[in-house]
Amino acid sequence: MRIKGELKHSYGYFIIKRNDMEQEMEKLIWEYIDGLADATLKADISKHIAEDPVWHNKYIELMNIHEMLQKEDLEMPSLRFTKNIMEEIAHLHVAPATKNYINKNVIRGFMAFFLVMIGGLFIYFIGQIHWSSNSTGNLIPAYSLNANKVNWSLLLNNTYVNIFIGINVMLGLILVDKYMQGKKNSRDAGRLTKGDSA
Repeated sequence: MRIKGELKHSYGYFIIKRNDMEQEMEKLIWEYIDGLADATLKADISKHIAEDPVWHNKYIELMNIHEMLQKEDLEMPSLRFTKNIMEEIAHLHVAPATKNYINKNVIRGFMAFFLVMIGGLFIYFIGQIHWSSNSTGNLIPAYSLNANKVNWSLLLNNTYVNIFIGINVMLGLILVDKYMQGKKNSRDAGRLTKGDSA
């Protein structure tokens, strides 16, 4: 088993090494054909081409490709090439930039979520107030809403309230960022339309 694995490994290594050698040989022959090789390298390559049939066959193949490329004339674009393309593009109707990429219902949903959460927080705060006995007959007696009597540490020290406030602050910052980005985009679009009309 180990011998088979070693043979497979060495065979794969041999294939990789052979591919690297072929690529290196092709690169050297191209340098020889293009005249980029120095004198010593040129002498070595010509010796390999004369003695080694693999090098000789590769040289003939690459020389044929080189001659074929030399015979082909490169097509030059017309002098009005760029202008013709720009005129064709001008005929196309470019879709105008939309002002709203976000659906209005999504924004209304976020607003409703915030209002419900703020209302729920307000109701929670009201529920935590210890109401004194109401002997005056008023619905909300004035002395029972004294801020000094409310235990604020119980209200604001709750983990859920802190998480809720943190989430609201983050979502509020995201909303402000989206609003400012929308203003910037509309200002940039206004500049573009002024530049196009000029």
